[in-house]
Amino acid sequence: MSWLRRNLVVIAGLITLAFLILPNLVVLVFSFNKPKGRFNYAWQEFSLDAWRDPCGVADLCGSLALSLQIAAWATLGATVLGVMVAFALVRYRFRARSTVSALIFLPMAMPEVVMAASLLTLFLNMGVQLGFWTILIAHIMFCLSFVVTAVKARVMSMDPRLEQAAQDLYAGPVQTFLRVTLSIAAPGIAAGALLAFALSFDDFIITNFNAGSTVTFPMYVWGSAQRGTPVQINVIGTAMFAVAILLVLAGMLIGNRRKKQAR
Repeated sequence: MSWLRRNLVVIAGLITLAFLILPNLVVLVFSFNKPKGRFNYAWQEFSLDAWRDPCGVADLCGSLALSLQIAAWATLGATVLGVMVAFALVRYRFRARSTVSALIFLPMAMPEVVMAASLLTLFLNMGVQLGFWTILIAHIMFCLSFVVTAVKARVMSMDPRLEQAAQDLYAGPVQTFLRVTLSIAAPGIAAGALLAFALSFDDFIITNFNAGSTVTFPMYVWGSAQRGTPVQINVIGTAMFAVAILLVLAGMLIGNRRKKQAR
């Protein structure tokens, strides 16, 4: 019992981690399945057919490419706007600053269905045709709050004396920003950008309201689940999970290397 009490936190963490990873392992296993019917819910036979032809289902890779394109542009737009907003909220004092902060964080607390319906009403009243651009605008607005939060936390922890030291060494405003300010804020910017990409690629509710006839990958998965989920969806999900793990490991290795160099 004493050993259990000492390691209770570790055990609880491992159980929680296993619970979170279990669905991904199920997706991995069933990506090698060869179902006999339309639904890939019961194990039948081991096969590599889906891995040999991941685009073998009509419109699957098209919807995936569209989701990746929207996520990339939404990440770029939300990151650029989020960095500027974060610096403005931290570095400058202006009227209604607290109100702007509250409005920026409102989408994080608001249910997605409310924001999706509001954006749909806005687009319809403006006479905008639903499609790629409405999805992109909606995703930028949705991801902006998360980028601002990540970058703002990093900017608030910055030591202003570092920028003053650069200016004392005859660095201009642009040079100081690029070599000092931006370098220090880079981890927060990268975290916000990665979070924005994941949220944009994964979003279904806001996309479904504002997509019109456009079909993204999450909408394709939702629609195919009612007709019969192809094995290729599991293949793509497994590949994306593997890429995410590789990115995390690469970040950890880079961070550890920088710590060793700093010592």
